[in-house]
Amino acid sequence: MGSYAKESAFVDADELRTSFASAMSSMYQKEVPLYGDLINIVRGVNFSTLQKKQGHNVPTTSAAIRTSSERLTLERHGAIRLGTPYELQTVRRIFNVLGMRPVGYYDLSVAGLPMHATCFRPIDTSSLDRNPFRIFTTLLRPELLASENARKLSLALLGERKIFTDQLLELLDIAETQGSRLTQDQANTFIPQALLTFSWRPVAAATFDEYNMIKAEHPILADIACFQSAHINHLTPRTLDIDAVQDAMQKAGMLVKTRIEGPPLRKCPILLRQTSFLALEEAVKFQNLASKGQDRIASSLEVELVEASHKARFGEIEERGAAVTAKGRQLYDKLLEECMERASSARATEVDAILADIFKQYPDDWTQLRKQGLIYCEFHCTKKPSEKPEKRDDEESLLEQLINDGFIKVSPITYEDFLPFSAAGIFQSNLKSKDGDSSSLTLNTSYPDKGGLEKALQAEILDSDEAYARAQEESLDIVCFELGLKRQDLR
Repeated sequence: MGSYAKESAFVDADELRTSFASAMSSMYQKEVPLYGDLINIVRGVNFSTLQKKQGHNVPTTSAAIRTSSERLTLERHGAIRLGTPYELQTVRRIFNVLGMRPVGYYDLSVAGLPMHATCFRPIDTSSLDRNPFRIFTTLLRPELLASENARKLSLALLGERKIFTDQLLELLDIAETQGSRLTQDQANTFIPQALLTFSWRPVAAATFDEYNMIKAEHPILADIACFQSAHINHLTPRTLDIDAVQDAMQKAGMLVKTRIEGPPLRKCPILLRQTSFLALEEAVKFQNLASKGQDRIASSLEVELVEASHKARFGEIEERGAAVTAKGRQLYDKLLEECMERASSARATEVDAILADIFKQYPDDWTQLRKQGLIYCEFHCTKKPSEKPEKRDDEESLLEQLINDGFIKVSPITYEDFLPFSAAGIFQSNLKSKDGDSSSLTLNTSYPDKGGLEKALQAEILDSDEAYARAQEESLDIVCFELGLKRQDLR
């Protein structure tokens, strides 16, 4: 399939990621046509929002977060559910070729789901600007399942399935001898082979009886264990106005979530807000072996296919705000906990009002958010003063002085990651458990296990706060260089 190539022959990881994301979007649109309608709605809302921004100062909307129409058009995040450490390790190898690294640890057991997750995404600012494609990747934690029968059957099914083609595995081996890079010819084969891992398969890996047994425990467990691929369960475009998209989806007759997950509507958005149209019933065929106890590896003559359906895939939309610091996240978590406590006895229609009321305690002004150290920002030199800047006021730092004088422009850094409660809320709204009322499984216990996920991954999970802080510090270093200053001068 090719030996080590010359340096110039390798495809840039950002370009390869863009090609892969585009191919995945086309694949998903064919599999879930309603996703195409969703993309059209989001594009219309984004175009309208950007049109309003032109010629106007828009300091208090999502459009104030530095982005571009090109990035918005390309931007997607997907989500997959994996069952075994081997699957996770191989997916890591795939995404490594695409310039995506595991960032952040998410414990979904706190929401009653036997999974934990990381996000594979680019980490460099330049790569994020070119294409911030992300995949939220969950791994089953079978040790948390209280049902021994469900655990044993799930692991048996997962141990038998093969979600990676031999050709893909061979290409991964080759890429790793080439510094996790591919030539154009290799990339042309790699993309369709990798997409097979994440595509929808019309025939399940489980028998109909096995599927129903696991589904009775929880549909999300069936979605992980019973199929021949780690199919994408949603592919999410980014919007600049999620409330407008929610309204447009409802007017288009889509069945949507009753409320938007994440922080309340704010003048200065933070973190992430998400909504979705609800999971669709999709046709799927299940094996039905002719006799109980028959060898699972049966001839085609002995196997009947049962036509049924499965509900798991949905259409999600997101609006991204500013990345918050550790201090900002502590305040967010504190207010969210207060909201959950107050909303526990409230009607569903009252939750948004409670959330908005409690979050009045969170500053909603870009300058105050920055000055109080609640968000990460990038700093850019807009023009150079005629003389070397000097501090005029002991009560104001030189940095603030240069910002106020128009020499430095400040932009909030986009939040590139996820919120575990929002992710769980999206999953739970689309999948109901065996009693049809609760969206949580019965778990042995609930606890985070970042070390366990890193062991399964065979790689370190990067800290998202470190990435945001590094981007902020690097932007200040560039400003100082351009203005002929040292970092201590900015104090």
